Amino acid sequence: MTDDERSEGPSGGPGGGRRRFVRRPRLCAFCAERVKSLDYKQSEMLKRHVTEQGKIRSRRETGTCAKHQRMLAKAVKRARHLALLPFKAERIR
Repeated sequence: MTDDERSEGPSGGPGGGRRRFVRRPRLCAFCAERVKSLDYKQSEMLKRHVTEQGKIRSRRETGTCAKHQRMLAKAVKRARHLALLPFKAERIR
């Protein structure tokens, strides 16, 4: 048996027949709605982009583009200063 025959997988191709997972690119929800600016007063919308601990969710998790992620971060920070969103989650004892 040659080296080439050993490296071939059950499907006949290299790599053992395993398919590599390719994530489908997500579309930015704000781009789809053609949002020009994000308002800090829309606390319900901002809560969807904040974790339970109060951290801003990443672009990888939400699928937003870089431009809207910057706008989102600024809106969340403004909402925190006006006490519309918490800085940190309350700890239950």
